[in-house]
Amino acid sequence: MNFDDFSIRIPKIKNLPLPGEASHLKMAPQFRLEELQTAREKPQITKKAAVMALFYPDEANITRLLLILRKSHPKDVHSNQIGFPGGQVEAEDIDMMATALRETHEEVGVEPNHIKVIKSLTEIYIPPSNFNVHPFMGIYTNPKPFLLQEAEVEELVEVPLVDFMDDANIFIEEMTTSYATNVPVPAFKLNGYTVWGATGMMLSEIRILLQQVL
Repeated sequence: MNFDDFSIRIPKIKNLPLPGEASHLKMAPQFRLEELQTAREKPQITKKAAVMALFYPDEANITRLLLILRKSHPKDVHSNQIGFPGGQVEAEDIDMMATALRETHEEVGVEPNHIKVIKSLTEIYIPPSNFNVHPFMGIYTNPKPFLLQEAEVEELVEVPLVDFMDDANIFIEEMTTSYATNVPVPAFKLNGYTVWGATGMMLSEIRILLQQVL
């Protein structure tokens, strides 16, 4: 979709109710549902993080969504996975949105005052790392070249909006993870990558919102 059209339509999202956890569960594998149920039964103190789903025009003025491939770190359960720019709350952050904006700046070089935050999305709990993650949607109208944080970001995954919205790019893949073997997992296929887990669940909510305004 042309970014000019997208930027006209996207503000309508502000007044829409959030699809909420039901939208997350559409893309949750069975073992994640079981983990979430266990977490509800045994609440614990969690770590906090925030991420930014950033939409922007490419050189042809086509709307894209920015994802990143994270570096491999032996002790990080989310290493070498596709995700949004973002990270853990720091003492300097005045709120969760400030965390998302700061981390986006650190990881891909986008100045916070160049992002127009469109909507705060539904928080999601990630059992393997014990994080509650708060996602936000934003637009980056006049993008400059991204600057990758070499210690954290392996590469950018710049997804055309039309591909993200295409039903054909949602599928079930049998996967083996660090905590499950040969299990069917709902996922997106975006730019050749299988995007699943918490990122896929957050993408599901974003996609449902976009379907109502595009």
